[in-house]
Amino acid sequence: MSNWQSKIPEAARDYLAGRRLDEIECILPDIAGVARGKAMPAFKFDKQTHFYLPTSIFLQTITGEWASAPAGEDEYKEPDMTLVPDFSTATAAPWTADITLQIIHDAITQTGTPVPTSPRNVLKRVLDLYAAEGWKPVVAPEMEFYFVERNTDPNMPITPPMGRSGRKAAAKQAYSMSAVDEYGKVIDDIYDYAEAMGLEIDGILQEGGAGQVEINLAHGNPVDLADHIFYFKRMIREAALRHDCFATFMAKPIEGEPGSAMHIHHSVVDLKTGKNIFSADDGSETPAFQHFIAGMQNHLPAAVALLAPYVNSYRRYVPDFAAPINLEWGRDNRTTGLRVPISGPEARRVENRLAGMDCNPYLGIAASLACGFLGLKEKLDPRPECRINAYMGEDELPLTLGDAIDLLVEDTAMTEVLGPDFVALYASVKRDEYKEFQQVISPWEREHLLLNV
Repeated sequence: MSNWQSKIPEAARDYLAGRRLDEIECILPDIAGVARGKAMPAFKFDKQTHFYLPTSIFLQTITGEWASAPAGEDEYKEPDMTLVPDFSTATAAPWTADITLQIIHDAITQTGTPVPTSPRNVLKRVLDLYAAEGWKPVVAPEMEFYFVERNTDPNMPITPPMGRSGRKAAAKQAYSMSAVDEYGKVIDDIYDYAEAMGLEIDGILQEGGAGQVEINLAHGNPVDLADHIFYFKRMIREAALRHDCFATFMAKPIEGEPGSAMHIHHSVVDLKTGKNIFSADDGSETPAFQHFIAGMQNHLPAAVALLAPYVNSYRRYVPDFAAPINLEWGRDNRTTGLRVPISGPEARRVENRLAGMDCNPYLGIAASLACGFLGLKEKLDPRPECRINAYMGEDELPLTLGDAIDLLVEDTAMTEVLGPDFVALYASVKRDEYKEFQQVISPWEREHLLLNV
């Protein structure tokens, strides 16, 4: 056993037991949450402690184009950053033909400081701000996604997958066990892969869309949970491909069906006492709880650019499709953007229902926690609790990616929490993506405008 193998999690060691390790995938998430990096033979990995990649990978858009570096940057040189393995993230890649481990790496500058534009570092920056105040945030994400038919022609609509009954997956079957059984073989592989990878699944259920599934994850450290979602997305896609279908994390893949969210539950623990700062000793809600909600209401409009990062993301923000279009808060009210679930005092938490499943999990969690952090620092009170159907209220969110980017850049407090270098780069990447989308003529325009205007 190599020296570094003693540092990896037990699940990874169990996976390797009695096997010869063939390959290491040295990866890190880019701005989109896509795995970038290098694969190498295991014996080569044994001989080095780090390797290099250009910092320009964080300037690549979702279409593969390259955004302009923020003013004053010398990205045209494509300088290298150092990638250092985080051995606590080592996990199996059980779908591969050979015995492979994946290891997430941290991006470090040549002077030894964290690369500020690396999404994993952005989340760590936010957590450091909490720690400096004596707080430790805890999150629990929910993952919604669709199984769909293979779609090899982008001009064709996405359709639900064929189930074991020989029929297309049906919509409006939320919580139906028989609906989940329709693609049970894929679910079985997801469970098997998760076990091999040491990933904990809290539960799997059928959602309201045709072929739409939700996976709940246990609460924990935000970086760990973001790592898990990063791994889960890749693993679920591989499990689906094995059964001749696609898994998609688009926010709104099928017209007329509900969108896919990444709801994020938040609580905050006092580092000295280990107690939830949202609850007083007598079990009542604390001012900190109200301040956290107020921070969400005041700063989420700026955070939407990270929670809804693509033009498709805004198709999810429509009424009557179980997606929030407001910044109201309420107890056990799923029409509000901010929901307080039923719980005991020790588990009191705020659920942010705005994030789409298409967001980079590191950036989505970082942005959501940043809003709460600013609320705790600003000590403002939220609006009164919404006790009615919040869908009946006014839209409070930016409804286009362009507007969302403007709001992010204008919120100086949010920029300072996430890091000015990161926000400048992120805005550049997203403006390029939005500009490219605006140059595409859609089928709707050809259908309704070609001969009628």
